Amino acid sequence: MSARPALRFFTAARTGAAPTFRSSIRTPFQRRVQTAAETNVEPPSPQSGFSKFFNSPVGPKTVHFWAPIMKWGLVLAGVADFARPAESLSLTQNMALMATGAIWTRWCFIIKPRNLFLAAVNFFLFCVGSTQVTRILMYQQSLKGDSMGSEVKKAATEQAQVVEEAVKDPKGALEKAKVN
Repeated sequence: MSARPALRFFTAARTGAAPTFRSSIRTPFQRRVQTAAETNVEPPSPQSGFSKFFNSPVGPKTVHFWAPIMKWGLVLAGVADFARPAESLSLTQNMALMATGAIWTRWCFIIKPRNLFLAAVNFFLFCVGSTQVTRILMYQQSLKGDSMGSEVKKAATEQAQVVEEAVKDPKGALEKAKVN
């Protein structure tokens, strides 16, 4: 609490005026509005588009601008890997890129200031990572043998042979089932 009300009381008592306590006490919901003449501050001049960008919270003066610029290097490196064969790509590395892109894309919409430039680069990082992971997984599946469709066909023909044998010789099929 300041000493101002007491000072006003003694000043008013000396001059013979009635003390005014209530005029200086304001509730938290009231506030005194100062005019431009009282503050001696000139109103801000309108800025050009470049100066608004340059002085913005995500402008080139901040890390919020330069971090996405550097991260585009990861995206471009991933795009350059599209030309490499899938056997020479690392699954764990590309899964890390994919996860990083997904997590940070979401996070860019939560943090303040909201940085859409950083969200865009992280989204593209997720897209590049998921494309590479898909290429690697398809390559690994092709090394194991046939595709899923041909594996299903093989399993179906094996089951059809078992059913045909059971229809021709039910007792033999029962004995084979007991042995297995």
